Amino acid sequence: MNTIKEIAQLGAPVLRQRADKITDVFSEETQEIINTLKDTLASTLGVGIAAPQVSISKRIIIVASRPSTRYPHAPLMEPTIMINPSFVALSSDKEKDWEGCLSIPGIRALIPRYIHIEINYTDIDAQPVNMQLNGFIARVFQHEFDHLDGTVYLDRVENNKDIFAESEYFKTFL
Repeated sequence: MNTIKEIAQLGAPVLRQRADKITDVFSEETQEIINTLKDTLASTLGVGIAAPQVSISKRIIIVASRPSTRYPHAPLMEPTIMINPSFVALSSDKEKDWEGCLSIPGIRALIPRYIHIEINYTDIDAQPVNMQLNGFIARVFQHEFDHLDGTVYLDRVENNKDIFAESEYFKTFL
């Protein structure tokens, strides 16, 4: 069954709410959210998605890095479902790089993010997972994690001159 949902756009209240924890990985509701996230992300050129982006205020994200026209240099990573994720920075080192968002189409901005992080989450088998992420994948994780706390990437812009129309970004930087 195809469960593609419309992506919530900037201004939708769900994008500014703190999402609720998942209490039962195997519940029908949780399984429906997972299927919706997988199907919706697969229908886009995105490299990640969070449940609030499909108007579901629950703490589930998918990180699924892959090269595309939106992110031609993205490394390949199988779609990974992360339930109730958390992270800590492994150093104070941050790097500014370009981000976009399915919920804010047509815009790119330079956003500072931690380069090296350690993440924890529950997988689809209700098993705890701990791993370290670096670079682009760490950036995608932090971007999606922000959605769970009601933060969008534009909230992290340090200078308004770091915001570009996506058409200008592609002309200038790719």
